[in-house]
Amino acid sequence: MATEAKKGNAFVETIKTIVYALLIAGVFRTVFFQPFWIPSGSMKDTLLIGDFLFVNKMTYGYSYASCPTIRVPVVGLHIDAKTICGFMDGDNTRILGGEPKRGDVVVFRHPVNGTDYIKRLIGLPGDTVQMREGRLFINGTPVELRDDGQFEEIAQPQGPQRLRPRCENGPVGQGGLCLKSRQIETLPEGTEHAVLNITRQGSDDTPVYAVPEGHYFFMGDNRDNSTDSRVPPQVGGVGFVPYENLIGRADRVMFSSAGSSMLAFWTWRGDRFFKGIE
Repeated sequence: MATEAKKGNAFVETIKTIVYALLIAGVFRTVFFQPFWIPSGSMKDTLLIGDFLFVNKMTYGYSYASCPTIRVPVVGLHIDAKTICGFMDGDNTRILGGEPKRGDVVVFRHPVNGTDYIKRLIGLPGDTVQMREGRLFINGTPVELRDDGQFEEIAQPQGPQRLRPRCENGPVGQGGLCLKSRQIETLPEGTEHAVLNITRQGSDDTPVYAVPEGHYFFMGDNRDNSTDSRVPPQVGGVGFVPYENLIGRADRVMFSSAGSSMLAFWTWRGDRFFKGIE
């Protein structure tokens, strides 16, 4: 009997340990840092498909969006962040709120479908933003743009979704060299980052967007391959993002996998460990 009691106690202690570990992990993810794995090429070449990073949630303070949305499709589990932290939803405010800066690379919650996105902050509240012939205009002034060679990658399926890259020199066959024009864009405050060009398309010429108070305008660095604020959410884009939907700032890539799984360590890119995000 004593042996059975010990086994029972050991089982209970194991369950307690697992529960405590999950609680600690949940608090850590909600309050401090959230892991994020880059699923698409919309932020090339700043971020590549397969980059793994932690999002700093302390930078902008906390809102309902700071809580994780739990999705386990296999068992049909979907617990939305608003279900967990709905008490913080409303009035587009944050607790211990900090103001994001133009040029920050930010993870935010999509205003309609709740999916986590990562883009670069381009427009602040009160700004006007427009694209003309592929060039960014902020408050009616064109940003400085200078050529910086080409971005090269192999034309092959990438990441778990097996996405094929779009190429400026396309169509490119399997295993061929995929090229995109690379330029350095300098934002009004002096922040510099690379942007890529694939082709002339509708998103290169847009109306003037007036960013409302309490909202932000985001764009991907891979400009011709990004679903962002240039398209309203009602037709598949992102539109203006409310302040309370910001999750955190991405500062550094921890490691990067060129394969279909981040666990496939033999596919990790040796030049991206702890790489700073600019």
